[in-house]
Amino acid sequence: MQSTQQNLEARETATLIASDKVEGTAVYRPDGERIGSIARVMIDKLTGQTAYAVMSFGGFLGFGEDYYPLPWSLLKYDENFDGYVVDITEEQLRGAPRQSSAEEGNWADRDWGRKVDDYYNVPPYLI
Repeated sequence: MQSTQQNLEARETATLIASDKVEGTAVYRPDGERIGSIARVMIDKLTGQTAYAVMSFGGFLGFGEDYYPLPWSLLKYDENFDGYVVDITEEQLRGAPRQSSAEEGNWADRDWGRKVDDYYNVPPYLI
């Protein structure tokens, strides 16, 4: 019983992390500049594949933030930063597809996902 309880409480291993620990994790550029944090993780229900991380960016104290879906394949976890690193410029981020709230966005519409994938020049997560 004790080990079962410990397994249920485990939120992170060497290679796995619970979704609630990902949400709120900082996102950095390779030079260490913090550019936002993960607001939401979008997971394909059929394949279990993580498709996008929705990053919050800008605003002050949670007001005026924009939310940017980033293809999960672009994010790399960096232990030195204790966060995710994405190699995009300020200009790329400013021109990227975005939403005004973390809940916005028609994720059921594959055109929205295609727009995000095309913008970042990555293959669709779902083949």
